Amino acid sequence: MRINNYTTKDYTELGRTYQLVLPLSLEGLVPNDDSVRLLSHELEDLDYTKLYQAYSAKGRNPAVDPKTMFKILTYAYSQNIYSSRKIETACKRDINFMWLLAGQKAPDHSTIARFRSGFLEEACEDLFYQMVHRLELAGELSKETVFLDGTKLEACANQYTFVWKKSVGKWEEKMFIKIQEAVRLVNQEFIQSFRVGTEYRVQDLRKICRFLEEICRERNIEFVYGRGKRKSIEQRYLELFQRYLERQTIYDWHTASFQEGTTTVKQTRMQRLCI
Repeated sequence: MRINNYTTKDYTELGRTYQLVLPLSLEGLVPNDDSVRLLSHELEDLDYTKLYQAYSAKGRNPAVDPKTMFKILTYAYSQNIYSSRKIETACKRDINFMWLLAGQKAPDHSTIARFRSGFLEEACEDLFYQMVHRLELAGELSKETVFLDGTKLEACANQYTFVWKKSVGKWEEKMFIKIQEAVRLVNQEFIQSFRVGTEYRVQDLRKICRFLEEICRERNIEFVYGRGKRKSIEQRYLELFQRYLERQTIYDWHTASFQEGTTTVKQTRMQRLCI
């Protein structure tokens, strides 16, 4: 009987002499003017009462102090690191994150995710308000410019919200493609010949909605709502085309507003030329 001898590769055989190169303290490796020191200093004196109240007094102490976790999360965001797994990697490899931990064990991604979505939820707004208030008292905020996220999303908003003509046209065309597919499915399901043209979209959508409403009445379809309730195919199609009709009506209103605004601008220019 032969016994195979297995050997394990020693990956540290070439690095044993470097074990004493890394100092026991990381203070000397983080420059005095590094942003992580400023962030830690500003966050140190905040009131973390709400954050600590989120933890149970009967359970065991958290592996990483909640104040330290908040510092890590805030610094990660300032460095454009948002993934919990990437934050975990940074805590194990990045000197600045290790300096914030101050000898504490690096949290894993699940711990970071639980802290962000659970423990920090109630105290998040209060902590960031305190931080902004401190910056204001220190004279670091001019309040002259407000920066907002530049991501443009379609949303239901009030009459005072600005809309962009190109964005409206883009969203409208995307919806029109979806409408064509939905019309094809309705015609196939109910053996009809509906169509939605480019010129009379609202009128065509109303015809389909009226047809589906009549179908639901004839078949005594009971509408259901809420999680776990299975909607009938008639209800799903009706609600879908009602949403399309509502959105198309809003798009038409915006388009009319754009045309009215263009006419007003042209009239104003003509008046200036006459003057």
